[in-house]
Amino acid sequence: MPDVARRAEDGGVESLWAPEHTHVPVAFSSPTPTGFALPDYYKQLFDPFLVLTAAAAVTTRIKLGTGIALVAQHDPITLAKQIATLDRLSDGRFLLGVGAGWNKEEVENHGVEFETRWRRAVEHVEAMRAIWTEDEASFAGRWVRFDRIWSWPKPVQKPHPPILFATLGPSPLVIRHADGWLPLSAKDPDALPERIAGLRARAAEAGRDPAGLEITVFSLERTPPERVAEYAAMGADRVVLRARLRTLDELSAQLDHYRDLLRR
Repeated sequence: MPDVARRAEDGGVESLWAPEHTHVPVAFSSPTPTGFALPDYYKQLFDPFLVLTAAAAVTTRIKLGTGIALVAQHDPITLAKQIATLDRLSDGRFLLGVGAGWNKEEVENHGVEFETRWRRAVEHVEAMRAIWTEDEASFAGRWVRFDRIWSWPKPVQKPHPPILFATLGPSPLVIRHADGWLPLSAKDPDALPERIAGLRARAAEAGRDPAGLEITVFSLERTPPERVAEYAAMGADRVVLRARLRTLDELSAQLDHYRDLLRR
């Protein structure tokens, strides 16, 4: 991963994103969120926070994001410290992409009810927000409860690293609890302009600055440069592409394919 991070930064890439699955149950019943067959590499994913820490150690400019972190499956006190430490080590380059998990069996193996996973994820985010922003943090929720704790370091970014929610649609959760939205392009890409506009309209109605909601489109299918440009025209602030990582030369060839876009 350090070599990949260096090559991506040298190639002009804006951000590097690491996915999370702690494990994949051998037998599971849930459909994948993209509708594609589950790729074999899902079984072999590294820990995203360790991967991004390694990337932070060998880079200076590229942003480092989780795409996405399954926060309901983590202890929020421990995760808050991991994230704040990573934000410190990267000098404020971390982006927290948050999801709730699509694999029912994986979620439940962590003792999390599948039906309430998003509610629990939001509660964990709010508990971490308290830890990041308060010197003596307290929190009382359904799943998380602690009274007056000291926890350092605090993040470099204030009040905390950007939080982006990966919901399948433009959910009100994004407006209430997040700094941006992570839509999947595979979920009806032609409807993205309407969905992005709708999210920003509802943000304005709720008293939020619509331009302050960052839109990061996850495009995990094969995406030609002209399609990336179309997503930008739809209102995306960034587009995340699936990197080809079998060899560094293959990654370099992919970066060359998008060279004009990267220059812009």
